[in-house]
Amino acid sequence: MAKNNNSCQSLIPSFLYSSSAGSSYNGGVPHLLQQSKLSPSSNSGDHGVLSKNFVIPAPSEKIEMFSPAYYLACTAGGIFSCGLTHMTVTPLDLVKCNMQIDPSKYKSITSGFGVLLKEQGVRGFFRGWVPTLLGYSAQGACKFGFYEFFKKYYSDMAGPEYAAKYKTLIYLAGSASAELIADVALCPMEAVKVRVQTQPGFARGLADGMPKFLRSEGYSGLYKGLVPLWGRQIPYTMMKFASFETIVEQLYKNVIPTPKDQCSKNLQLGVSFAGGYLAGILCAIVSHPADNLVSFLNSARGATAGDAVKQLGLWGLFTRGLPLRIVMIGTLTGAQWGIYDAFKVFVGLPTTGGAAPAPAVAKP
Repeated sequence: MAKNNNSCQSLIPSFLYSSSAGSSYNGGVPHLLQQSKLSPSSNSGDHGVLSKNFVIPAPSEKIEMFSPAYYLACTAGGIFSCGLTHMTVTPLDLVKCNMQIDPSKYKSITSGFGVLLKEQGVRGFFRGWVPTLLGYSAQGACKFGFYEFFKKYYSDMAGPEYAAKYKTLIYLAGSASAELIADVALCPMEAVKVRVQTQPGFARGLADGMPKFLRSEGYSGLYKGLVPLWGRQIPYTMMKFASFETIVEQLYKNVIPTPKDQCSKNLQLGVSFAGGYLAGILCAIVSHPADNLVSFLNSARGATAGDAVKQLGLWGLFTRGLPLRIVMIGTLTGAQWGIYDAFKVFVGLPTTGGAAPAPAVAKP
């Protein structure tokens, strides 16, 4: 990532990078909060942010691991990876939700798309995309940002020996803690999204759907599905992160003959996508019963978990809509890890999983 300022420039804000002194702290104040000092180029006549091109010179160093800038970058990567991918698969999500709520009408994936196309046209495939984008962007920010934080926090608590010995438990605890927070951010938008997608005529989208939802359910109704959401998302995220870390480690150990630090970035990103896809299949299976429950509770006023079990049955709770969800979640999770790690590479960080990078050591 290190580049010569005379030969190349970057649009990446300089506050995302550690200071040239090696340590990102000065007198106890994080470098993230310090004012950047940009010097003009001696040869090209470029004058940093004061130049007529309004660009920032390319950073001379990578982001320092586990610095405030590191967690900020991971948070930003989470926004891109979750928000964009969930918005993209809105048509699949819409068919899945309707198959869960009204299986007599939406009997299969193919017929489900046919019903939507006939009744609502092509625009109907993207109903609810705004709450999807906003809700999962907020969730992704908390999920990835806090996962990186808690993974480091619990590793420090355990100490080097136990952190290495029980690393899978660290992944599970870190991801569960992160998702607990992330679902609080997601829940209101998820409630409106499901209502818009599964009740024809309820609303066109977020702008008219949110006020109508509040008049009907009140603010507490936005969090009616929080506990089932935790039941769906926490096991999902624990599987998503722990299995991804394990799969990627095994791929580098047993499949790819070259050590990770010697692999090209493109190969590393390919491993991230493959590991994410396989992890996504496991995620879909583990979290599917709770996903059916969340869709049922948010689809009708006054619905309860008992009503869902009575109507869907235990077998239906575990299997209804599962094949579509495996395809959707596998693709979604693979794309999320690919985008997340691509963003990390873009800002100068290593990809996730595999051989852990050595911690940054401050220069004297």
